[in-house]
Amino acid sequence: MRIAHIAPVIHPVPPATYGGTERVIADLATEQVAAGHEVAVFAPADSMLAGVKQIGTYHSLTWHKARHDDVPPGVPAELEACQLRDVLTRGSEFDVLHLHGSAHASAAAEQLGIPAFRTIHWRADELDHREHFRAFPGERVIAISESQARSVPAGSLAGVVHHGIPADRYRQGSGSGSYLAFLGRMTDQKRPDRAIELARLAGRDLQLAGPVDPGNPDYFDRVVAPSLGERIRHVGSIDDQGKQAFLGEAAALVFPIDWPEPFGLVMIEAMACGTPVIGWRQGSVTEVVDEGVTGIVVDSVEEAAARVGEVITLNRSTIRARFEERFSAGRMAEQTLALYREACSSRSSRLSSARSPSP
Repeated sequence: MRIAHIAPVIHPVPPATYGGTERVIADLATEQVAAGHEVAVFAPADSMLAGVKQIGTYHSLTWHKARHDDVPPGVPAELEACQLRDVLTRGSEFDVLHLHGSAHASAAAEQLGIPAFRTIHWRADELDHREHFRAFPGERVIAISESQARSVPAGSLAGVVHHGIPADRYRQGSGSGSYLAFLGRMTDQKRPDRAIELARLAGRDLQLAGPVDPGNPDYFDRVVAPSLGERIRHVGSIDDQGKQAFLGEAAALVFPIDWPEPFGLVMIEAMACGTPVIGWRQGSVTEVVDEGVTGIVVDSVEEAAARVGEVITLNRSTIRARFEERFSAGRMAEQTLALYREACSSRSSRLSSARSPSP
């Protein structure tokens, strides 16, 4: 098959550090190439993905911010306009278009008449998505969790495919560190303050990794910074190599979200390192965490503190094995390709029927 992914214009594909959406696109495209398909990505020019054709001469917003102190607010729209032009002029070269970014490319995909899929890497129950479903009823949505799928109209839902990552990206860690780990944006949705409170109640060290949220820039200074000290540290953004040590040596990952997160990639990254997860009962957490096997699901900081001793005794080899069973990139690609094939087969049947002479 000839497959094109349409990425956001925010980060390159794959991202250097933070950027879960771009990481998923990179892993999915790489697995599709390995399966023998011709794959392209409509993405910023600073993207570098081996074996995948990159289409786009514009640079990512991250690239612009690294080179300019003050990026004009209109730049993201200009980048999306460049990408839209590329989709309109090059999209017909492909059998399937898979959209991952904002909604600007949906109209182009609809006009091209090619099977179009959309993965929403965010919650799907907000007004803009509800309006989008009404405007583009023929676009097939691949939900990333059953939790997210409940917000997608039945007529738009192609199926549910959980995220996956390559099995060799991380290895089982030692868990030799006594600290709890938090990895995510410093914002009220991710609730690092809950991780801080948990560490204090449990008498554990805590290491926080992740960027200050550009959409909520004062949260870190107001909520996180005052708590930092010898036992609670912020180590900033980390890359894949950094995650291996950070997650692999942690006693447990704390995932204390306060919003219906549609997946939560860091949970399976921790599992790939054999590290158990303490997750709050929100969004997809109960789908991703196998209670008592790969972690625990809690409803409060107090419950989490009472069960820390339980979670750190979970078998790290079993956690790693469950990750390989449920969350490999190969499984993600296989399930996604099956949805593509179904759509292309239906389209071929319709075209064949339209060309057949009337009896």
